[in-house]
Amino acid sequence: MTPEQISASAGPDERRLAGLALNPAAPVDVLLRLLANESAAVRAALCRDRALPGPVVDAVVAHPDKWTRGFFAENPYADPEQRARLVDDPEYHVRGRLAREPRAADDVCAPRPLPDRTVVRIIETYESDHLWELNRLVSPGLQRAMTTHPSPKVRRMGISRLSWTSLTPNIRAALLADPDPGVRKAAEANRRSHERLRDPDAVREDLPAHHCHARTHLLLYGALAPDVVAEALSQNAWLIAFNDSTPPETVAQLAAHTDPKVRAQVAVRSDLGPAERRALAVDPDPGVRLALSVHPALTEAERAAIDYEVEQDDSYCLWPVHDRELVPDLELVRARALSAHPLLRRRAAREMHLPADLVALLADDSDLGVRVLLGQNHPDAPAALLLRCFLEHTGRDRWHVTRHANFPRAGLARFAGGEDPAVRRLALLDPEMPAETADRLTRDPDPQVREDAARHPRLPQDRIAALLDDPELAHRAAANPALPVATMYELIAAAGEPVP
Repeated sequence: MTPEQISASAGPDERRLAGLALNPAAPVDVLLRLLANESAAVRAALCRDRALPGPVVDAVVAHPDKWTRGFFAENPYADPEQRARLVDDPEYHVRGRLAREPRAADDVCAPRPLPDRTVVRIIETYESDHLWELNRLVSPGLQRAMTTHPSPKVRRMGISRLSWTSLTPNIRAALLADPDPGVRKAAEANRRSHERLRDPDAVREDLPAHHCHARTHLLLYGALAPDVVAEALSQNAWLIAFNDSTPPETVAQLAAHTDPKVRAQVAVRSDLGPAERRALAVDPDPGVRLALSVHPALTEAERAAIDYEVEQDDSYCLWPVHDRELVPDLELVRARALSAHPLLRRRAAREMHLPADLVALLADDSDLGVRVLLGQNHPDAPAALLLRCFLEHTGRDRWHVTRHANFPRAGLARFAGGEDPAVRRLALLDPEMPAETADRLTRDPDPQVREDAARHPRLPQDRIAALLDDPELAHRAAANPALPVATMYELIAAAGEPVP
């Protein structure tokens, strides 16, 4: 069963002990006793859903049960160095979970890359079916160095992850002459695949007649002969509108296509001519005009002349770390940050290398998307901005911003009476919340607010004790750091476990 299914099937005593396993104040001895518990639900919570002190990690890594070690292998809260200790685990099950991206139950704790040496060890020794998700665990530095790494298997994986055109001429030549035959074979296959993709006759020969991934890939990225373009115009216009090899005369045709989605795709082409830009700037479809309005060839005055509208939505997400860590063209970023166009400022706002003066400027931007993207992605986002982002943005990644190092917590109890349940939940991040307020929120109509309140350290002891017998909130009350250690041992004893 999955950890979620295991948790759902747990009985009352197991749920209490699983909650206790998450208690940040539980001493090492209590955690070790929970690790020895026969309940999979207790061990899953302990090993997968929290950070663990060193002595407990030692015991988990040496635990005889492969499922227990597997829970820890996919723990997103654990230090990657600790998880890396399982790299040579004898069980296929454990190794497979280590090579997978760990995902937090609350979808807030972002996964961190494994140590480079561990990733290299996985590439060199693991079964191939373990490697399909490994890319998410590779640091940006190792990603950039894979094709020149001393290990042949790492070089081969680097070749498989990159297009031939993304490699420098020197690296291409080195890979084609590599001392390892497997690397040479992979490099040659990559080169031939690229050359075949750039050969219109080969693309025609390889193009499946039926709709499938292979046909889509070739129409998106392959060099297209005139007859292939003519055929695709009637059935796959959007795909050839994306394709860089589509000739200018066809691009002009596509700019007048009846489908606005095709015209919108044409509008973002870097090779779009002046005549097509002028036509699309006054297109009857607002989506087409918006797509054209951020074209890099336009001046600020030309953008301002377009009747576009930028909608607010919920896509202001935490940008992938490996994308944000790449150092951008700072001159381009500055131009975007100073643009009058909100979408260009949003692109600048998600850059973690944004200079301090632009951080200050965009923190007070008139566009919600700019402010939220800055708050989600910049390490120096100011506290006032972060709180404002949470209060104003109600999209799916809203809670991420509360985990920012600069997010303010003092004084949040003032939001305990808010109409929005998420805002009342925000109040529970205040470490100095009045005890009576925490008590009241354990009776809140929203279940998430009740659960968070049951774990708040300012909750009165008599209320914690009462909640330990509450079928809904017992596991949360057991995780409350204000729970007395003596009560922790009582919970263990009540479940039939020996106590000292």
